[in-house]
Amino acid sequence: MNYELITQKLNVFSDERDWNKFHSVKNLAMALSVEASELVEIYQWKTEEESNDLSDQAVLDHAKEEVADIFMYLNRLCTKLNIDLEQAVLAKIEKNAVKYPAPPKK
Repeated sequence: MNYELITQKLNVFSDERDWNKFHSVKNLAMALSVEASELVEIYQWKTEEESNDLSDQAVLDHAKEEVADIFMYLNRLCTKLNIDLEQAVLAKIEKNAVKYPAPPKK
């Protein structure tokens, strides 16, 4: 994934539409939550088995769109907060490894 290219394209997209005035940290965090809820809604009333069935292309396409929306809002939020997402994720993985150590190998 070319994160820098995506960031650039999202910034241009927002600039062309003068959306930066709406893209406050608060609004982006709220929009991110809404999009995550839309992803949840796809699977809300499905059983575990139904939710793991990957044969329905319409459901997969809908999930793909919601995941893209989530990523785009997360990207915009990171831009506003000056967060390097890659570094934040790597640091969190390290922190989680300490908090949740893997069991010893047998």
